[in-house]
Amino acid sequence: MPINSFLYPGAKFTPPYQVGNSLRFNQASSDHLTITPGSAGNRRTFTISFWFKRSTLGTANRCPFSVGNSGSSTSDADWFTLMFHGSTNTLRLIQYNNTLFATNQVFRDSSAWAHIVIAVDTTDGTAGDRIKLYINGSQVTSFSSSSNPSQNYDFPVNNTVEHMIGREDGNANVYFDGYLAEYCIIDGSALAPTSFGEFDSDSPTIWKPKDVSGLTFGTNGFYLEFKQSGTSQNSSGLGADTSGQDNHFAVNNLTAVDQSTDTCTNNFATLNPLDPSPNAITFSEGNLKATGTSGNSGRSTFGSFALSKGKWWCEIKVTVGTTYPLIGIIDSSSSRKRATYFADSDSGTNQSGFGVLANDDIYHNGSIVDTWVTFSTDDIIGLGLDMDASPPTLTFKKNNGDEKTINTEVPNSGFYNFPAIGLYYSAAIVEVNFGNPSYSISSGNADANGYGNFEHPPKSGYYSCCTKNLAEFG
Repeated sequence: MPINSFLYPGAKFTPPYQVGNSLRFNQASSDHLTITPGSAGNRRTFTISFWFKRSTLGTANRCPFSVGNSGSSTSDADWFTLMFHGSTNTLRLIQYNNTLFATNQVFRDSSAWAHIVIAVDTTDGTAGDRIKLYINGSQVTSFSSSSNPSQNYDFPVNNTVEHMIGREDGNANVYFDGYLAEYCIIDGSALAPTSFGEFDSDSPTIWKPKDVSGLTFGTNGFYLEFKQSGTSQNSSGLGADTSGQDNHFAVNNLTAVDQSTDTCTNNFATLNPLDPSPNAITFSEGNLKATGTSGNSGRSTFGSFALSKGKWWCEIKVTVGTTYPLIGIIDSSSSRKRATYFADSDSGTNQSGFGVLANDDIYHNGSIVDTWVTFSTDDIIGLGLDMDASPPTLTFKKNNGDEKTINTEVPNSGFYNFPAIGLYYSAAIVEVNFGNPSYSISSGNADANGYGNFEHPPKSGYYSCCTKNLAEFG
């Protein structure tokens, strides 16, 4: 499969078409969008296209699109759903009780944006061409199971039944968890992926979006850019259709804070739920919120970007915390047990980890090497990493006030995970803002390149963790 867009630290190009916004869906709060068309469109020929970045995985199914109610369906024509299958992390398209396809390919990368196109034309005389799946511009032909619809079959898509983004309606009420962008349905045409994206001319393995505003969307077609901020079902809401067809979606449980600038043309760091932490941390809000539970040691989580140069900034909001969390960095080459060692016995035994504890102690290699100030619930800690210094320096800043910079004492010869968060023996909760916050910002401050949204100004010369900044500085 071609490598998806803009996820490479160091990718030296700027795509010509920029996606400004995505929408962050949190399954725990049942986020979803809904619309019921007033009249039927073309149920035999249509295209579904969207960009996605998954968040928490787990064993539950996750549904980015469905039509109809699985709990009340009585025939194949009543229910159509696309889901990431929980136990396998494969992609499945289900028509009532019939699996139209189940991929062999898995989708477990929660740090990457990817693009899906499903082109349907049941009028096609070749059975195998009636449904085509494309991932990042390339057709998928390997399936663990597949079934072709009969010729001229009418799906419920574009019919006068409820269409849902981020939810499968039924007995289980399955929701999506992650980010969605550039969401389209084309009513009446089965389009190739080149209608929605293109391979980069300088980096031909990289698939990138292109402007779709000139497409013909059809009666029930729509284009969701997620660039508005309201919650009403009209042109000013988060579910506004900008195709010109005015097929606006109703907004369910999503708010302005769920509108994100983490997109398929500027990918922001998140926390990484795949890192081998030996004990449970609950991730939510697009992998920006981490919740620990008391009584277990060695729970740590890390940013999804490992950094080797440049100056980087993030904010950590202590949503719940007294003696914990532990906030700092750790050498990514120490992957053997870094998830255990960063937070174990306060700061851990790994010699490349540095962190400040909420009680003011700064730890390295299991020992207190300095002190700072205490912090607790509702404090926001700015964290800066200067990888251009030798040795690298680490800056802590509390609520835009007290500031402390320390040398890490480790030569700049590798990569650091930024940040590292320890939740050892504490039911601490943190929300990490890499520039795409999961909590409300009262002031609003970008970095010097204009990227990110922080409660307090980043330290001068420091940048948010996004791929556009990585291309320039990383």
